[in-house]
Amino acid sequence: MGARTGKEFLEGLRGDNRELWLGKERVSDVTTHPKLAPGAHALAAVFDRQFEFPDDCLMDDPETGEPINVSHMIPRSKEDLFRRHVGLERIAESTVGLMGRTPDYMNVTYAGFSGERGIWAGADGANAQGAANMVEYQKWLAQQDISLTHTIVHPTIDRAKDQSFVGNEVPLHKVGETADSIVVRGARILSTLAPYADELAVYPGHPLPPEDGLEPYALAFCIPMDTPGLIFLCRDSAATPDEDLFDRPLSSRFDEQDAFIIFDDVEVPRDRVHIDSVVDVYNSVMMPTAWWPNIMQQTTVRAYTKLQFAYGLATRMAEAVNDQTPHTVDMLGELASYVETTRSALLLAEEHAYERADGVWFPDGRPLHPMRSLLARWFPRVNEILITIGSHNLLATPSRGMLDDERLRPLIEEFLHGANGLGAEDRAAIYRLAWDFVGSSLGARNELYERNYLASAKTNHTALHNFYADKARGFELVDMMLAAGRDRS
Repeated sequence: MGARTGKEFLEGLRGDNRELWLGKERVSDVTTHPKLAPGAHALAAVFDRQFEFPDDCLMDDPETGEPINVSHMIPRSKEDLFRRHVGLERIAESTVGLMGRTPDYMNVTYAGFSGERGIWAGADGANAQGAANMVEYQKWLAQQDISLTHTIVHPTIDRAKDQSFVGNEVPLHKVGETADSIVVRGARILSTLAPYADELAVYPGHPLPPEDGLEPYALAFCIPMDTPGLIFLCRDSAATPDEDLFDRPLSSRFDEQDAFIIFDDVEVPRDRVHIDSVVDVYNSVMMPTAWWPNIMQQTTVRAYTKLQFAYGLATRMAEAVNDQTPHTVDMLGELASYVETTRSALLLAEEHAYERADGVWFPDGRPLHPMRSLLARWFPRVNEILITIGSHNLLATPSRGMLDDERLRPLIEEFLHGANGLGAEDRAAIYRLAWDFVGSSLGARNELYERNYLASAKTNHTALHNFYADKARGFELVDMMLAAGRDRS
């Protein structure tokens, strides 16, 4: 089949019977529901974008020769990573980085998994069949241009007890088998993109704790969203579908949704199972493998695009009222520093990419691992800067209806225009865009997302120190000074 158009994507969503709830309503068609249709059509535009920029976004499938999205690439050289970067940036541009779980995220994830398939098989081949299933799934994912979401985190019920799995019925676990499937029960969070995905992936979010009897919890698989027993409970919508695009330029389109997932005795076909009760493999496929730097190329490209947008928006806000005060210029420079640091991390990671097993190339993780914690703190600061620069002007934004009123328009032009000849409509458009970015329900959700989508800054600081940081050179310098202090000759 190869790469799909937006129309084909929407037709696929209409063809299933997933159990998805929003508020008090079970939604029968996400492409027409008032609160969900805007996101569906925004994602359709993402699919269409690959045909608008085919040289950047598409590549030939290695097996079929059909065009597939470049995010499915298993990189075989540094140049492959450069090419993938360009395609990922094109995708991120379509939502200015606001939709964090466009399908390229999971495409890159599974391309990375397939590239490191040996780890999935296990040291002694204990999970050889699961690894083979995963490799075949990745090919199908690419060739059918599937929209895939994932759920990898166990729900928080009781922080004092959540890490004890055996006998805990809440975390997802295997409860039985049939001739052709395994049966799973439990819950997971947080399935971002749930209304707009064709399939759901389950794989390790964190290693299981050192505890006997954890085999039922060591699971990885992919299944269709309308698999019987799957129930998706969406958060309150942040979409504003009834608003004019001028009034709500972001929330009228880019709410990607999030959902809590219940697995009510769900049957998973055996050929869709990638890990079945193999704890050692479950605990090893995520860390310290190349999955992190591989997916961090995609996430950092998206973040870089969003930071560029925020910097441009903040600068336009300042220019709209001719704000050249030292405090504002300092904050604009702070935003620019975030942009350039992120760009530098990407370029360095790609330039220092290296070959792993089986001829697969992945970015150097050293520049990208710190971005996981830095971005979680930068984005809340970005919002703070935009609010500070915008100040009360964020609340003085005439609507499209006001601007179109024959009596009000001349008065608005007289009393609410911008500096240096900027018209009232252009000023209002800038500040309404900024308010939708930082002050709307979508803005609040997106700040929460940025704080946690790759785990918290604290969690990532801990992981960097414990698993990824190169301590050798620092120890060498310390030992040199210690030795000098002992040498009294």
